[in-house]
Amino acid sequence: MTPIAAEHVKPQSPLTGLRVLDLATLFAGPLAATMLGDFGAEVIKIEHPTRPDPSRGHGPSKNGVGLWWKLLARNKRTITLDLSTPGGRATLLRLAATADVVIENFRPGTLEKWDLGWEELSAANPRLVLTRVTGFGQFGPAAHRPGFGTLAEAMSGFAAITGEPDAPPTLPPFGLADSIAGLATAYAVMTALAARDRTGEGQVVDMAIIEPILTVLGPQPTWYDQLGHVQPRTGNRSQNNAPRNTYRTADGTWVAVSTSAQSIAERVMRLVGRPELIDEPWFETGAGRAAHADVLDEAVGTWIAARTRTDVLAAFEKAEAAVAPIQDVRDVMTDPQYQALDTVTTVDDPELGPLRMQNVLFRLSATPGAIRWAGRPHGADTTEVLTELGLTEAELAALREAGAV
Repeated sequence: MTPIAAEHVKPQSPLTGLRVLDLATLFAGPLAATMLGDFGAEVIKIEHPTRPDPSRGHGPSKNGVGLWWKLLARNKRTITLDLSTPGGRATLLRLAATADVVIENFRPGTLEKWDLGWEELSAANPRLVLTRVTGFGQFGPAAHRPGFGTLAEAMSGFAAITGEPDAPPTLPPFGLADSIAGLATAYAVMTALAARDRTGEGQVVDMAIIEPILTVLGPQPTWYDQLGHVQPRTGNRSQNNAPRNTYRTADGTWVAVSTSAQSIAERVMRLVGRPELIDEPWFETGAGRAAHADVLDEAVGTWIAARTRTDVLAAFEKAEAAVAPIQDVRDVMTDPQYQALDTVTTVDDPELGPLRMQNVLFRLSATPGAIRWAGRPHGADTTEVLTELGLTEAELAALREAGAV
Protein backbone atom coordinates (compact mmCIF):
# COMPACT_ATOMS: atom_id res chain seq x y z
CA MET A 1 0.00 0.00 0.00
CA THR A 2 1.33 3.44 -0.86
CA PRO A 3 2.35 5.40 2.27
CA ILE A 4 0.21 8.40 3.08
CA ALA A 5 2.24 11.44 4.07
CA ALA A 6 1.14 14.48 6.02
CA GLU A 7 1.67 16.77 3.05
CA HIS A 8 -1.23 15.07 1.26
CA VAL A 9 -3.59 17.11 3.45
CA LYS A 10 -5.22 19.73 1.25
CA PRO A 11 -3.72 23.16 1.95
CA GLN A 12 -7.12 24.85 1.99
CA SER A 13 -8.33 22.70 4.89
CA PRO A 14 -8.93 24.86 7.98
CA LEU A 15 -6.98 22.62 10.39
CA THR A 16 -3.96 22.04 8.16
CA GLY A 17 -0.82 22.19 10.31
CA LEU A 18 -2.56 20.81 13.40
CA ARG A 19 -1.07 17.52 14.59
CA VAL A 20 -3.17 15.16 16.72
CA LEU A 21 -2.00 11.98 18.43
CA ASP A 22 -4.96 9.61 18.84
CA LEU A 23 -4.25 7.13 21.63
CA ALA A 24 -7.92 6.45 22.37
CA THR A 25 -10.26 3.53 21.68
CA LEU A 26 -14.00 2.76 21.78
CA PHE A 27 -15.38 5.34 20.65
CA ALA A 28 -15.67 8.92 21.87
CA GLY A 29 -12.00 9.87 21.75
CA PRO A 30 -11.32 8.37 18.32
CA LEU A 31 -14.46 10.02 16.92
CA ALA A 32 -13.23 13.42 18.12
CA ALA A 33 -9.93 12.80 16.33
CA THR A 34 -11.86 11.81 13.20
CA MET A 35 -13.77 15.09 13.27
CA LEU A 36 -10.49 17.01 13.46
CA GLY A 37 -8.93 14.93 10.70
CA ASP A 38 -11.90 15.54 8.43
CA PHE A 39 -11.01 19.22 8.36
CA GLY A 40 -7.32 18.84 7.71
CA ALA A 41 -5.62 17.97 10.99
CA GLU A 42 -2.85 15.43 10.65
CA VAL A 43 -4.04 12.61 12.91
CA ILE A 44 -1.66 9.85 13.93
CA LYS A 45 -3.47 6.84 15.34
CA ILE A 46 -1.31 4.99 17.87
CA GLU A 47 -2.17 1.36 18.58
CA HIS A 48 -0.52 -1.37 20.62
CA PRO A 49 1.80 -3.52 18.47
CA THR A 50 0.03 -6.81 19.26
CA ARG A 51 -3.39 -5.61 20.49
CA PRO A 52 -4.95 -3.46 17.77
CA ASP A 53 -7.76 -1.03 18.51
CA PRO A 54 -10.85 -3.15 19.36
CA SER A 55 -12.85 -0.98 16.96
CA ARG A 56 -11.26 -2.95 14.14
CA GLY A 57 -13.31 -5.95 15.20
CA HIS A 58 -16.61 -4.27 16.06
CA GLY A 59 -19.57 -5.02 13.82
CA PRO A 60 -19.59 -6.63 10.38
CA SER A 61 -16.42 -7.08 8.36
CA LYS A 62 -15.64 -7.78 4.72
CA ASN A 63 -12.68 -9.91 3.68
CA GLY A 64 -11.53 -9.78 7.29
CA VAL A 65 -11.53 -5.96 7.31
CA GLY A 66 -13.71 -4.23 9.89
CA LEU A 67 -16.07 -1.77 8.24
CA TRP A 68 -16.66 0.41 11.31
CA TRP A 69 -12.90 0.94 11.44
CA LYS A 70 -12.95 2.29 7.89
CA LEU A 71 -15.25 5.08 9.09
CA LEU A 72 -13.79 5.74 12.53
CA ALA A 73 -10.13 5.74 11.42
CA ARG A 74 -10.49 7.67 8.19
CA ASN A 75 -7.98 10.46 7.60
CA LYS A 76 -5.59 8.92 10.18
CA ARG A 77 -2.13 7.53 9.72
CA THR A 78 -1.68 4.37 11.79
CA ILE A 79 1.41 3.49 13.80
CA THR A 80 2.15 1.10 16.65
CA LEU A 81 3.76 1.85 20.02
CA ASP A 82 3.75 0.00 23.33
CA LEU A 83 3.61 2.94 25.70
CA SER A 84 4.42 0.76 28.70
CA THR A 85 7.93 0.06 27.37
CA PRO A 86 10.85 2.47 27.74
CA GLY A 87 11.24 2.74 23.98
CA GLY A 88 7.54 3.33 23.43
CA ARG A 89 7.44 5.96 26.18
CA ALA A 90 10.46 7.80 24.78
CA THR A 91 9.05 7.73 21.27
CA LEU A 92 5.68 9.06 22.39
CA LEU A 93 7.39 11.96 24.16
CA ARG A 94 9.28 12.73 20.94
CA LEU A 95 6.00 12.67 19.02
CA ALA A 96 4.27 14.80 21.66
CA ALA A 97 6.96 17.43 21.26
CA THR A 98 5.82 17.83 17.64
CA ALA A 99 2.09 17.63 18.30
CA ASP A 100 -0.67 20.04 19.23
CA VAL A 101 -3.13 17.58 20.75
CA VAL A 102 -3.05 14.20 22.46
CA ILE A 103 -6.35 12.36 22.87
CA GLU A 104 -6.43 9.42 25.29
CA ASN A 105 -9.05 7.42 27.13
CA PHE A 106 -7.13 5.23 29.54
CA ARG A 107 -8.44 4.94 33.07
CA PRO A 108 -7.23 7.81 35.27
CA GLY A 109 -3.70 7.14 36.45
CA THR A 110 -2.68 4.86 33.57
CA LEU A 111 -0.56 7.42 31.72
CA GLU A 112 0.95 8.46 35.05
CA LYS A 113 1.87 4.82 35.74
CA TRP A 114 3.88 4.91 32.51
CA ASP A 115 5.42 8.31 33.39
CA LEU A 116 3.46 9.86 30.55
CA GLY A 117 1.12 12.06 32.56
CA TRP A 118 0.55 15.79 32.15
CA GLU A 119 3.77 16.63 33.98
CA GLU A 120 5.91 14.71 31.51
CA LEU A 121 3.92 15.59 28.39
CA SER A 122 3.76 19.31 29.13
CA ALA A 123 7.47 19.31 29.90
CA ALA A 124 8.07 17.86 26.45
CA ASN A 125 5.69 20.40 24.88
CA PRO A 126 4.26 23.29 26.94
CA ARG A 127 1.81 24.10 24.11
CA LEU A 128 0.28 20.63 24.10
CA VAL A 129 -3.44 20.09 24.74
CA LEU A 130 -3.92 16.77 26.55
CA THR A 131 -7.48 15.56 26.05
CA ARG A 132 -8.60 12.91 28.53
CA VAL A 133 -11.85 11.12 27.68
CA THR A 134 -13.19 8.73 30.31
CA GLY A 135 -16.55 7.41 31.42
CA PHE A 136 -16.70 9.37 34.66
CA GLY A 137 -13.98 12.03 34.53
CA GLN A 138 -10.61 12.29 36.24
CA PHE A 139 -11.85 12.56 39.84
CA GLY A 140 -14.81 11.63 42.02
CA PRO A 141 -15.95 8.31 43.55
CA ALA A 142 -16.56 6.62 40.16
CA ALA A 143 -13.49 7.96 38.35
CA HIS A 144 -11.54 4.71 38.43
CA ARG A 145 -14.43 2.48 37.35
CA PRO A 146 -14.49 1.16 33.77
CA GLY A 147 -16.83 3.42 31.86
CA PHE A 148 -18.72 2.93 28.61
CA GLY A 149 -21.42 4.85 26.78
CA THR A 150 -24.09 2.41 27.91
CA LEU A 151 -23.45 3.38 31.52
CA ALA A 152 -23.76 7.05 30.61
CA GLU A 153 -27.05 6.40 28.84
CA ALA A 154 -28.28 4.77 32.03
CA MET A 155 -26.88 7.24 34.57
CA SER A 156 -27.82 10.42 32.71
CA GLY A 157 -31.55 9.78 32.70
CA PHE A 158 -31.74 8.98 28.99
CA ALA A 159 -32.86 5.38 29.46
CA ALA A 160 -35.34 6.37 32.17
CA ILE A 161 -37.32 8.58 29.77
CA THR A 162 -36.97 6.34 26.71
CA GLY A 163 -39.55 3.66 25.90
CA GLU A 164 -43.25 3.11 26.42
CA PRO A 165 -44.80 4.07 29.77
CA ASP A 166 -45.49 0.46 30.78
CA ALA A 167 -42.28 -1.00 29.32
CA PRO A 168 -38.72 -1.20 30.70
CA PRO A 169 -36.28 1.69 30.28
CA THR A 170 -34.74 1.52 26.80
CA LEU A 171 -31.09 1.84 25.79
CA PRO A 172 -30.20 3.07 22.30
CA PRO A 173 -29.11 0.41 19.80
CA PHE A 174 -25.96 2.37 18.91
CA GLY A 175 -23.23 4.37 20.66
CA LEU A 176 -25.29 7.46 21.48
CA ALA A 177 -23.43 8.72 24.56
CA ASP A 178 -20.04 8.01 22.99
CA SER A 179 -21.00 9.85 19.82
CA ILE A 180 -22.28 12.89 21.70
CA ALA A 181 -19.12 12.90 23.80
CA GLY A 182 -16.99 12.61 20.66
CA LEU A 183 -18.56 15.70 19.16
CA ALA A 184 -18.24 17.54 22.47
CA THR A 185 -14.59 16.51 22.71
CA ALA A 186 -13.80 17.95 19.28
CA TYR A 187 -15.39 21.21 20.45
CA ALA A 188 -13.41 21.09 23.70
CA VAL A 189 -10.16 20.59 21.81
CA MET A 190 -10.81 23.57 19.58
CA THR A 191 -11.74 25.68 22.63
CA ALA A 192 -8.48 24.74 24.36
CA LEU A 193 -6.52 25.52 21.19
CA ALA A 194 -8.19 28.93 20.96
CA ALA A 195 -7.10 29.62 24.53
CA ARG A 196 -3.58 28.50 23.65
CA ASP A 197 -3.51 31.03 20.84
CA ARG A 198 -3.95 33.75 23.48
CA THR A 199 -1.82 32.37 26.32
CA GLY A 200 0.80 30.35 24.46
CA GLU A 201 0.25 27.45 26.85
CA GLY A 202 -1.59 24.16 26.54
CA GLN A 203 -3.85 22.59 29.13
CA VAL A 204 -5.75 19.45 30.07
CA VAL A 205 -9.26 18.73 28.76
CA ASP A 206 -11.22 16.48 31.14
CA MET A 207 -14.17 14.98 29.23
CA ALA A 208 -16.51 12.65 31.13
CA ILE A 209 -18.84 10.71 28.83
CA ILE A 210 -21.63 10.94 31.42
CA GLU A 211 -21.82 14.73 31.04
CA PRO A 212 -22.49 15.73 27.39
CA ILE A 213 -25.48 13.39 27.12
CA LEU A 214 -26.96 15.02 30.22
CA THR A 215 -26.60 18.39 28.53
CA VAL A 216 -28.47 17.32 25.40
CA LEU A 217 -31.32 15.86 27.48
CA GLY A 218 -32.46 19.41 28.12
CA PRO A 219 -33.74 21.18 31.25
CA GLN A 220 -34.59 18.12 33.33
CA PRO A 221 -32.35 19.08 36.27
CA THR A 222 -33.82 22.60 36.29
CA TRP A 223 -37.38 21.25 36.10
CA TYR A 224 -36.66 18.99 39.06
CA ASP A 225 -34.85 21.70 41.01
CA GLN A 226 -37.60 24.25 40.61
CA LEU A 227 -40.73 22.11 40.40
CA GLY A 228 -39.83 18.62 41.56
CA HIS A 229 -40.86 17.46 38.08
CA VAL A 230 -39.55 14.07 36.91
CA GLN A 231 -40.06 13.41 33.21
CA PRO A 232 -41.76 10.04 32.65
CA ARG A 233 -41.49 7.64 29.74
CA THR A 234 -44.04 8.62 27.12
CA GLY A 235 -43.03 6.48 24.14
CA ASN A 236 -43.12 8.52 20.94
CA ARG A 237 -45.29 11.17 22.51
CA SER A 238 -44.06 14.41 24.01
CA GLN A 239 -45.19 16.17 27.18
CA ASN A 240 -44.62 19.48 25.44
CA ASN A 241 -46.70 19.22 22.27
CA ALA A 242 -49.08 17.04 20.26
CA PRO A 243 -49.71 15.50 17.85
CA ARG A 244 -46.19 14.07 17.94
CA ASN A 245 -45.93 10.40 17.12
CA THR A 246 -45.30 7.78 14.48
CA TYR A 247 -48.25 6.71 12.33
CA ARG A 248 -48.75 3.75 10.01
CA THR A 249 -49.80 4.37 6.43
CA ALA A 250 -52.16 2.35 4.25
CA ASP A 251 -49.26 0.61 2.51
CA GLY A 252 -47.70 -0.59 5.77
CA THR A 253 -44.94 2.01 6.12
CA TRP A 254 -44.54 4.62 8.84
CA VAL A 255 -44.20 8.39 9.09
CA ALA A 256 -43.33 10.73 11.94
CA VAL A 257 -45.24 13.95 12.61
CA SER A 258 -44.04 16.87 14.71
CA THR A 259 -46.05 19.93 15.76
CA SER A 260 -43.68 21.82 18.03
CA ALA A 261 -44.95 25.10 16.55
CA GLN A 262 -48.56 26.16 17.09
CA SER A 263 -48.98 27.12 13.44
CA ILE A 264 -47.88 23.65 12.33
CA ALA A 265 -50.32 21.99 14.71
CA GLU A 266 -53.14 24.04 13.23
CA ARG A 267 -52.13 23.15 9.67
CA VAL A 268 -52.12 19.46 10.53
CA MET A 269 -55.60 19.60 11.99
CA ARG A 270 -56.94 21.36 8.92
CA LEU A 271 -55.18 18.85 6.68
CA VAL A 272 -56.70 15.82 8.42
CA GLY A 273 -60.18 17.33 8.38
CA ARG A 274 -60.50 18.20 12.05
CA PRO A 275 -60.34 22.03 12.10
CA GLU A 276 -62.85 22.20 14.96
CA LEU A 277 -60.17 20.95 17.36
CA ILE A 278 -58.23 24.18 16.81
CA ASP A 279 -61.02 26.07 18.57
CA GLU A 280 -60.74 24.00 21.74
CA PRO A 281 -59.24 26.08 24.61
CA TRP A 282 -56.65 23.39 25.33
CA PHE A 283 -55.34 23.54 21.76
CA GLU A 284 -53.73 26.93 22.36
CA THR A 285 -50.63 25.53 24.11
CA GLY A 286 -48.30 22.64 23.48
CA ALA A 287 -48.88 21.30 26.99
CA GLY A 288 -52.62 21.51 26.47
CA ARG A 289 -52.38 19.57 23.24
CA ALA A 290 -50.12 17.00 24.88
CA ALA A 291 -52.76 16.44 27.56
CA HIS A 292 -55.22 15.55 24.78
CA ALA A 293 -52.82 13.42 22.73
CA ASP A 294 -55.31 10.57 22.49
CA VAL A 295 -57.78 12.76 20.63
CA LEU A 296 -55.14 14.24 18.34
CA ASP A 297 -53.42 10.91 17.63
CA GLU A 298 -56.76 9.38 16.70
CA ALA A 299 -57.49 12.21 14.28
CA VAL A 300 -54.08 12.17 12.63
CA GLY A 301 -53.63 8.39 12.76
CA THR A 302 -57.00 7.67 11.14
CA TRP A 303 -56.32 10.07 8.27
CA ILE A 304 -52.83 8.72 7.64
CA ALA A 305 -53.95 5.09 7.87
CA ALA A 306 -56.26 5.63 4.89
CA ARG A 307 -53.48 6.84 2.58
CA THR A 308 -50.18 5.60 1.16
CA ARG A 309 -46.94 7.06 2.42
CA THR A 310 -46.37 8.82 -0.89
CA ASP A 311 -49.75 10.52 -0.66
CA VAL A 312 -49.27 11.42 3.00
CA LEU A 313 -45.89 13.02 2.38
CA ALA A 314 -47.18 14.95 -0.63
CA ALA A 315 -50.22 16.24 1.27
CA PHE A 316 -48.17 17.33 4.28
CA GLU A 317 -45.67 19.10 2.04
CA LYS A 318 -48.44 20.95 0.23
CA ALA A 319 -49.94 21.96 3.57
CA GLU A 320 -46.50 23.06 4.84
CA ALA A 321 -46.83 20.70 7.79
CA ALA A 322 -43.92 18.79 9.35
CA VAL A 323 -43.61 15.13 8.44
CA ALA A 324 -40.85 12.67 7.60
CA PRO A 325 -40.80 9.04 6.54
CA ILE A 326 -39.49 6.48 9.01
CA GLN A 327 -36.46 5.27 7.08
CA ASP A 328 -34.05 2.41 7.57
CA VAL A 329 -30.56 2.49 6.12
CA ARG A 330 -31.82 1.24 2.74
CA ASP A 331 -34.04 4.31 2.47
CA VAL A 332 -31.29 6.62 3.70
CA MET A 333 -28.98 5.48 0.91
CA THR A 334 -31.49 6.57 -1.74
CA ASP A 335 -33.09 9.55 0.01
CA PRO A 336 -33.03 12.52 -2.42
CA GLN A 337 -32.24 15.09 0.27
CA TYR A 338 -29.27 13.10 1.55
CA GLN A 339 -28.19 12.59 -2.06
CA ALA A 340 -28.35 16.32 -2.74
CA LEU A 341 -26.19 17.02 0.31
CA ASP A 342 -23.82 14.10 -0.48
CA THR A 343 -24.33 13.06 3.14
CA VAL A 344 -23.35 9.48 2.29
CA THR A 345 -20.37 9.73 -0.02
CA THR A 346 -18.08 7.28 -1.81
CA VAL A 347 -14.47 6.75 -0.76
CA ASP A 348 -11.96 4.75 -2.80
CA ASP A 349 -10.17 2.30 -0.51
CA PRO A 350 -7.10 0.24 -1.47
CA GLU A 351 -8.33 -2.76 0.53
CA LEU A 352 -12.04 -2.82 -0.33
CA GLY A 353 -12.43 -0.62 -3.39
CA PRO A 354 -15.22 1.98 -3.48
CA LEU A 355 -17.11 2.13 -0.20
CA ARG A 356 -19.80 4.47 1.04
CA MET A 357 -19.82 6.19 4.40
CA GLN A 358 -21.07 9.35 6.07
CA ASN A 359 -19.42 12.49 4.75
CA VAL A 360 -17.81 15.19 6.89
CA LEU A 361 -20.11 16.63 9.52
CA PHE A 362 -20.81 20.05 8.00
CA ARG A 363 -20.05 22.17 4.97
CA LEU A 364 -17.71 25.17 4.98
CA SER A 365 -17.98 27.41 1.92
CA ALA A 366 -14.34 28.47 1.72
CA THR A 367 -12.36 25.77 3.53
CA PRO A 368 -14.30 22.51 3.22
CA GLY A 369 -13.38 19.27 4.92
CA ALA A 370 -12.75 16.06 3.02
CA ILE A 371 -12.34 12.32 3.43
CA ARG A 372 -8.85 11.74 2.08
CA TRP A 373 -8.70 8.02 2.89
CA ALA A 374 -10.57 5.41 4.91
CA GLY A 375 -9.19 3.56 7.94
CA ARG A 376 -5.73 2.13 7.36
CA PRO A 377 -4.25 -1.29 8.25
CA HIS A 378 -2.65 -1.85 11.64
CA GLY A 379 0.72 -0.10 11.80
CA ALA A 380 0.67 0.83 8.12
CA ASP A 381 2.50 4.13 8.64
CA THR A 382 4.81 3.30 11.56
CA THR A 383 8.05 3.39 9.59
CA GLU A 384 7.11 6.53 7.68
CA VAL A 385 5.96 8.52 10.71
CA LEU A 386 8.89 7.58 12.92
CA THR A 387 11.38 8.22 10.11
CA GLU A 388 9.85 11.68 9.69
CA LEU A 389 10.35 12.10 13.43
CA GLY A 390 14.09 11.56 12.91
CA LEU A 391 14.53 7.98 14.06
CA THR A 392 17.26 6.09 12.24
CA GLU A 393 16.95 2.60 10.81
CA ALA A 394 19.01 1.33 13.73
CA GLU A 395 16.69 2.99 16.25
CA LEU A 396 13.63 1.56 14.52
CA ALA A 397 15.20 -1.89 14.52
CA ALA A 398 15.95 -1.60 18.24
CA LEU A 399 12.38 -0.58 18.97
CA ARG A 400 11.08 -3.55 17.01
CA GLU A 401 13.48 -5.89 18.76
CA ALA A 402 12.23 -4.63 22.12
CA GLY A 403 8.59 -4.99 21.10
CA ALA A 404 8.02 -1.25 21.49
CA VAL A 405 6.60 -0.93 17.96
